Amino acid sequence: MTTIIKARDAADFLSLVPRLLGYEPRRSVVLIPFSVGRTGGGLRVDLPTDTADTDAVASTLIGFACRVEHTDAYAVLVYDDADTPTHAELVGALEVRAQACGLRRIDALHISAGRWRSYLDPALGGTIAVDPDAGTHGPAADQGAGASLPHVDLARSERVGRALTECARALEWVLNGSRPADARIHPGALVASLALEDLPAFFETWITPHGAVPPPGDAERADAQDLALLIWCLARPALRDIALATWVRGVNGGDAALVAQQEWEAGVAYPDELGAWMMGEGARPDVDRLTGALQVCRLAAASAPAAYRPGALAAGAWLSWALGRSTHAARYCEQALAIDAEHGLSLIVLSMVDAGHLPDWAFRAQPG
Repeated sequence: MTTIIKARDAADFLSLVPRLLGYEPRRSVVLIPFSVGRTGGGLRVDLPTDTADTDAVASTLIGFACRVEHTDAYAVLVYDDADTPTHAELVGALEVRAQACGLRRIDALHISAGRWRSYLDPALGGTIAVDPDAGTHGPAADQGAGASLPHVDLARSERVGRALTECARALEWVLNGSRPADARIHPGALVASLALEDLPAFFETWITPHGAVPPPGDAERADAQDLALLIWCLARPALRDIALATWVRGVNGGDAALVAQQEWEAGVAYPDELGAWMMGEGARPDVDRLTGALQVCRLAAASAPAAYRPGALAAGAWLSWALGRSTHAARYCEQALAIDAEHGLSLIVLSMVDAGHLPDWAFRAQPG
């Protein structure tokens, strides 16, 4: 939903920013784009550590702001630990580029330790007001919070690991026809593998239309065999992409990706329109579906043996990036690459984050 900022002054406005962003920025510059006095979010990047990076950061932020639909003004907020305003050069560089783009500056503020100062009038400053909804809606954690994987106890990890071993063995024997004559397929693995008959339907069972994780995705209740099969799928790029397509575009989107994958393996070119969403193009995905899928991938990564973990981490990285959580996306990519330095999707997502590339839908107004 679009947030309408009705702040009496800078102190009230700043009290609403953490709720607007979903976190309390630290060591950051935040640009808030406005359209006719309204804003629907903010754009955050790390403060430059080298003055040589000032122009690049300013260009990036104003470039982002100009891509947000109907932006006509902006406010810039600098969060750091200094007692007096810093990074004035960055504030000035932002204004130069904003004027060139026809954007009006509403305010420029420095925030540190619950206090603010104005870059435009050194005499202005004070304590940030308390958000009246902070008790239920106002996050206190910074932009990196929430990226840690959920806790999975050792006993559960071992159950999933054993189930994954049985699942991988059963699928290798069944798919490759290599089962030794005297080998026994674990019944649970065989039952779980039946889900491969309809992969999009299997992936869809892990989320609901409202993003809540149903029993198969619950850390306490998820069946080890089902979770093992999901981990096995996410470790295989073709199946992982079908999972992401399902979570982004529904079962029909997963079906289309499955058919396209089969045809590609037969020598047919993969349709450009089916792969465009991976780069953030196309209609805005349902945020609740992406959030539910991200919960599932975090659970899968936390439960998986190290060798299988990069696939779930990379899927979680892409979903985080699609949700505008680039800091989280980079963290998951780095964890995956620490295990497999050549992991394809992790390298792709990390390169997009490093280049400041955001999904196109991040710059369009959210319906409703």
